[in-house]
Amino acid sequence: MIKKSIPEDIKKQANEIVQKFNEQIINKPNRHYLTRYKGSSLFLDFNDYGKIGSICRLKYNGGIDDWEFAIYKYSKNQYDPDEWMFPGGEYIDGTIEGAMKAGIKAYIRDLNIT
Repeated sequence: MIKKSIPEDIKKQANEIVQKFNEQIINKPNRHYLTRYKGSSLFLDFNDYGKIGSICRLKYNGGIDDWEFAIYKYSKNQYDPDEWMFPGGEYIDGTIEGAMKAGIKAYIRDLNIT
């Protein structure tokens, strides 16, 4: 099976969503999400005063609000799509915003989001 890459227009929209979230929800210049792309996956990393850590992987399912979520598990050094028992899991809804909220609750606990 050939994995389809994320279209450039979807990457642009995703980057805009992440930038808006960084500016409006996090609102801290030295703490923000970063995006990386590989094939059909969008990786969300977090820059915390220069220390960059993996948060989650989103697999593109054909729509800007239809992503498959996998949290990064530092204990296994891998992304796990079957792990749902973590703080923030309630935010997983197929959206990029939901994934970022879940990541903050799971790993960046000193940031308060709604």
